[in-house]
Amino acid sequence: MFEKTRAFSGFSVNDIPKAKQFYGEVLGLDVSDRMGMLELNIADGGHIIVYPRADHTPATYTILNFPVDDIDIAVDELRNRGVTFEQYGGEIITDEKGICRSGGRGPDIAWFKDPAGNILSVLHPTDQR
Repeated sequence: MFEKTRAFSGFSVNDIPKAKQFYGEVLGLDVSDRMGMLELNIADGGHIIVYPRADHTPATYTILNFPVDDIDIAVDELRNRGVTFEQYGGEIITDEKGICRSGGRGPDIAWFKDPAGNILSVLHPTDQR
């Protein structure tokens, strides 16, 4: 039924102008305004809808992952742009930069939040090693 559909994802935020600034200027994505919402235009023609919600509750899971060639460079650049990385301990342990280094058992990954509190990540996929 959906073999040829161009599906897309969406998530809510509580402040569209802040989201536009963050996703467009801080993360450097191509962002379009669409009827009071945002469209994040990503590689290969994909897009993600960001819609306003007055009673927005931040996602408690990662809603968007950004694969990168070098996680250390990506984290450093995002930190220089004002992004704060989450620090975890326990089952998931992050280093001083906020990177969970898998030692080859999965991707190296670092989590951060958008202005609405949604969790995002940069990760270095294991198939790129």
